[in-house]
Amino acid sequence: MIRISVTGPESTGKSWLARQLADHYQTVWVPEYARTYLEDIERPYTYNDILRISQKQFEEENSAPESTGLLFCDTDFCVASIWCNVKYGKCHEWITKQLERNHYGLYLLCDIDLPWQYDPLREHPEMRSELFGMYRDLLLEKRFNFKVVKGTGDERLRNAIVFVDEYLKSIK
Repeated sequence: MIRISVTGPESTGKSWLARQLADHYQTVWVPEYARTYLEDIERPYTYNDILRISQKQFEEENSAPESTGLLFCDTDFCVASIWCNVKYGKCHEWITKQLERNHYGLYLLCDIDLPWQYDPLREHPEMRSELFGMYRDLLLEKRFNFKVVKGTGDERLRNAIVFVDEYLKSIK
């Protein structure tokens, strides 16, 4: 199974892009589990909630249908690691180990060129540039294969498709 992660700071169109890419390639995608979890807990989340969210996200990726051999993931362990470190100044060992294993062949890092959209689950509108830098730096540090996706609407989708097509050609 080829996994492609759509990653980046809040309000950068990750969910929209993952869904659109799955439609384009006639395959499946795994939505971000954090949203479902946080909407259901009816209390402020904790450090341990981020671990539970990450484990469930990974479980859902691993149980996704393999019919096409291509899976788009709306979030990844980069998100969990940065979330933990920004919010709590530390990260769960399990998340760090999963991050090291690099389960994704390509990361599509969504740029912050989209306007911020308020959502009660989003926390850091003032940190977008800093957070984008954290994602870029982490991907560079780990030497993960990534491309920065820019543009709005269909332009953003077209740019992502170019990157995915290039990646798929490179592994054949």
